Amino acid sequence: MTAPKRILIVDDEQDIRTYLSTLLEDQGYQTVQARDGEEAMQKLLAESPDIITLDVSMPEKSGIKFFREIKTDDRWKHIPVIIVTGVSEDFKNFISSRHRVPAPEGFVSKPISREEILNLVSTLTR
Repeated sequence: MTAPKRILIVDDEQDIRTYLSTLLEDQGYQTVQARDGEEAMQKLLAESPDIITLDVSMPEKSGIKFFREIKTDDRWKHIPVIIVTGVSEDFKNFISSRHRVPAPEGFVSKPISREEILNLVSTLTR
């Protein structure tokens, strides 16, 4: 039997973390939560997640800074990241066009579509 995939959920909103955690655990995934980029880095080191869902606008260390750190580090750049955010399509185009780091493996807009996030996570954890 294969161990369940572990997902690191990074968002400063408790309601979003709880929703995603419940939704993903109901599908058989293990989840770990972090409130911001600083805590996410600690969890990344301790938990070795298979995938990360990441909010962009957070206190302490933004999702953008955290994303840039992991995607430029050989230890973690292979981990798929789904940006889960309320920011605009313009932001999606901007972050996808950056050359210093690769584009995120997925985007999900808030409010979060249950089907969209589950399909994306399923695809990225195969």
